Amino acid sequence: MKKLESAFEHFLFVSRWLTAPIYLALVVSLVLLMFKALKQLWELASAILVVEGQEVIVGVLSIVDISLIMNLLIIIIFSGYENFVSKMEDLHEHADRPDWMGHIGFTDLKIKLIGSIVAISGIELLKGFMDVKDLTDRDLMWMVGIHITFVVSGVLYAVMDKLTQKNH
Repeated sequence: MKKLESAFEHFLFVSRWLTAPIYLALVVSLVLLMFKALKQLWELASAILVVEGQEVIVGVLSIVDISLIMNLLIIIIFSGYENFVSKMEDLHEHADRPDWMGHIGFTDLKIKLIGSIVAISGIELLKGFMDVKDLTDRDLMWMVGIHITFVVSGVLYAVMDKLTQKNH
């Protein structure tokens, strides 16, 4: 019975590698987002002489939005892989290794995720306000409501995390 238990536990431990293809898919998503940002930049640059200032700001905000999403994906890829799949031992001495790598736990990852979602939502809201003529009052109310929901959720999660850390 002990051999069966040990084999099952080993099987469970090895099953963490099933998430590795997901991290590869996220890397491919980074490439797709890079192309999306380059397309946005091309459209912005090619129309710079004929577009209004607000349209330039909305275009730049779109690129900032993509950048935040890409940064979030990098954090998820590295910290998720290191926390749940395998340590990146060969990279611990690499000069370009980010300081946070290897130090972000699951709770820290969730806080960063919520913070990024709030930032992304804020940028989308700002883009909506910059292009207010194309949105209805109902659309704007939904955008504000969703943003406030993200903000309140983030604050509540941070408070819950703080309370949990006090109890430990």
